[in-house]
Amino acid sequence: MTNVLFSGGDAAWAEYEAPLRAALSELPFTTAFSRDHAPADVDYIVFGGGERAITDFTPYTRAKAVLRLWAGVEDIVDNETLTIPLARMVGGGLDRGMVEWVTGHTLRHHLGMDAHIHGQDGVWRNDISPPLARKRPVTILGLGALGQACGDALVQLGFPVTGWSRSAKEIDGMNCLHGSDGLREALSTASILVLLLPLTDQTENTLDAKALSLLPGGAFVLNPGRGGLIDDDALLAALDAGRVAHATLDTFRTEPLPADHRYWSHRQVTVTPHIASTTRPDLAAEVIAENIRRGESGEPFLHLVDRDAGY
Repeated sequence: MTNVLFSGGDAAWAEYEAPLRAALSELPFTTAFSRDHAPADVDYIVFGGGERAITDFTPYTRAKAVLRLWAGVEDIVDNETLTIPLARMVGGGLDRGMVEWVTGHTLRHHLGMDAHIHGQDGVWRNDISPPLARKRPVTILGLGALGQACGDALVQLGFPVTGWSRSAKEIDGMNCLHGSDGLREALSTASILVLLLPLTDQTENTLDAKALSLLPGGAFVLNPGRGGLIDDDALLAALDAGRVAHATLDTFRTEPLPADHRYWSHRQVTVTPHIASTTRPDLAAEVIAENIRRGESGEPFLHLVDRDAGY
C-alpha cells in the first residue's frame, strides 16, 4: 500500500480530492489517499500550501517526495526541515493558460484595442494603423517551461522575441540572452515586456527604477509571473511620467490586492486577479500520479526543484 497525504486547505481539498483519487486509481499499485495519515506512514505528500499545510517535515520519515500542486515554491523551498525531493507543477494546464493570457494581452496592446473599446465617440479615425507584429519586439524575462511556451506562441504570431534567463539557453526562433549584460540588452529592445521569472532573492525587484529606465519609451509591461518581481513605486512613477504606456498585472505582493491600492484606480494599469495560469485539477492530478508512479518504479522524478537556485 502506498500512502499519499494531501497537505492543504479545505478549499483546495474540495477541488482536488476527486481528480486525485481518480488519477491515483489508475496506477498499477494500490494507493491510500487521505488528509489524515500518520506522519510515519506517509510515502508521498501532495502539497497545496495555505491553511493546514505542513510546516515541519521532520516526522515524515518514510516520505519519498513532496509534490507541489502549482508552479510556485517560494513558500516551501527554504524550509530547512524538508530534506527529500521537492517537485513543482509543470503542465497541469499551467502552460496553455499562460500562453493564452500572454498572447491575448500582447495582442491587445500591440493592436491598440483599448482605444477602440473605450474610445467610441462618433469620430471615424483611420489614419493610424498598428504595425505588423514583426515590428513589435517582445522580451520575456524567464525561459522556464512557461516562458518558452509563451515565446514559441508569440514567434508563431510573427513577433520578434528575445528571451532572457540567468544561464545561457538556445531556443529555436528566439534571441536568447543571459547575464547582466544580456538583461540590459533584453530590456532596451522590449516594446512589450513579459515577466515570467520565479521569485527568489536574486529576482526580487528585477523591474526596478534602473531597469524601467532601460525600456523604450511607451513600452508595455505584462506581469503574470510574481508580484515581487516589480518595484511597485518605481513602476507607478514610470507610468505617471509616461515612460511606460500601460502595465497589465496579474500577480501582486499582497493578494488579494488591497482595495485602496493605487493599481486599481490608475488609468494605465489593468489588474487581473491571478488568473493568468491556473492549475486545472484533472490535468494536475495526472502529473502528480505520474510522479508517484516514477517514485515507486525507481525512475527519476519529473520537475524537481533546485533548492539552491530556489525554483
